[in-house]
Formats: sequence, structure tokens, C-alpha cells
Amino acid sequence: MERRTFIKNAGIAGSMITVSPFLANCQTSRDDDFPLMDLHVHLTDTFRIDHLMEISKRTKVQFGVVENPGERVYDDKTLIKFIDNLRPYPVYVGLQPMSPGWSSFFSPEVISKLDYILMDPQTVPHGNAYNETLYIWHYDTYINDTEMFMKAYMERTLSVINNDEPLTTFGWPLFLPVCIARDYYSLWTEERMQQIISAAKDKKINIEINDIAHTPHERFIIMAKEQGLKFTFGSDTRDKKAGRLDYCKLIAKKCKLTKDDFFIPDRQL
Repeated sequence: MERRTFIKNAGIAGSMITVSPFLANCQTSRDDDFPLMDLHVHLTDTFRIDHLMEISKRTKVQFGVVENPGERVYDDKTLIKFIDNLRPYPVYVGLQPMSPGWSSFFSPEVISKLDYILMDPQTVPHGNAYNETLYIWHYDTYINDTEMFMKAYMERTLSVINNDEPLTTFGWPLFLPVCIARDYYSLWTEERMQQIISAAKDKKINIEINDIAHTPHERFIIMAKEQGLKFTFGSDTRDKKAGRLDYCKLIAKKCKLTKDDFFIPDRQL
């Protein structure tokens, strides 16, 4: 199954996290004091930049486009092509590596041309007793020992954040695979959340509020905000759902986030 397509499975999205009654009833006003930006969008052969620009014009959402190193972008030449193809458009350009070690395929000079780099910890090596590498966005992720998984997941999370490679944004924070999502609030203890926040603060990276997964939750955002971390919105979409940021806007409003709490890439569009 392709990364992220688990959402197409009926009922999975709704099982990730129970949304509070406040979020279910809250109305987002037009004067909220935070930037309406979606910095986690992918283009495909059927969802092109012109489609994204139509959405931006209609919704007034500012977009950032990312690519996963691999099939399309795998060396300096292909990364430069990816960047140059998007430069004529009013979008930020980023990269979303899947695993540490990605930067060895590109020169520092070319990497520096990117507006931001987003990475998440959803590929978890040795995540169960069968020594499997878990791709936790898959709906059939198999976890036989929850505590064993959480230990491996935290190790992966901290290795992503603490890696010496360039990193701007920590994506999909606190996401859990479907089979243990019901235990979200007990598994994400204050200690675990603080470990992630402390590491992100030390590395001066920001935290993605992910619309498709409805993560992270209020407590984590408030903890991170109080410790000076900044945030981004991300839909992680590859189609016309780009820019749908309902959870992002609602939780940002609930946590009283303002424009000063958000990361905005330096390049002027």
C-alpha cells in the first residue's frame, strides 16, 4: 500500500483520535491571527501545480510542495529540476526524506536551495517481536507488544530529530498506528511528550500540526508553545483535498496560537 493511502480505508481516519466536543462545535472565524498555510502537499502526474494554484486562488491558502527522495528526486540534478520547476509559482519548495542518511545523495549547496525540510518517524525499524520494520501509516501494522513498540518508536523519533542532517519541521507528531490508536492518551505520557519537545527545542525545529491524522493534540501543542516551539500546518495530500485544514485551524484556535507561533520560510514569494 502506498504511503498515506490508509486513509482510504473506511473508518480508519475517525479511529485515530477522538475529537473533543469543543472541536466538533467550534466555528473558525475569518480573523484568526495565524497564517493560513499548508506546507505539506505532494504533486503527482494527475495532481499538478496548476491544480494546486486553482485551490490556492479559491481558498487563499498558501502552499508548500514537498517531494520524497527516491524515485523522482535522487541526486543534485533531479533535485534542482524539482526546485526549478516550481520556482515560477508562488509556492514554497521542500523535501520530505523518509529515513536518516538521505542527505548523502545531495550536495549541501543544492540542499540549501530548499525552503524547508520536513521529516517524520513513521518508518520504525525493529518495531515488534518479529524484528519487522513497521510502516505505521498502514492500517494492518502488526504490534504484539505495545511497550516494545513505543520504545522503538521513541528511539526512531529521537533519531529523526537529533540527526545531524538538515531538518526544519517534525511531521506527523504523535501519530499512532490504528491497532493501538485507542490508547493514544495513555501511551503519550508527559515524559514521552517532553522528550520530543526538548529534542525539537534543542535542534530549533518546528512541529507540524497534521490535518489528516489530527495530531498532535491540545496538551502537546500547549506544552510545545510554552517552551517556545513554532508550528506549521500540513495536510499531507496529493489531490484536491489540499488546503483542507479544518483540524489545524480548530486546534490552533483552541490553543490560542497566533502568527508569532508559526514557522514561515524565509524566501519571499
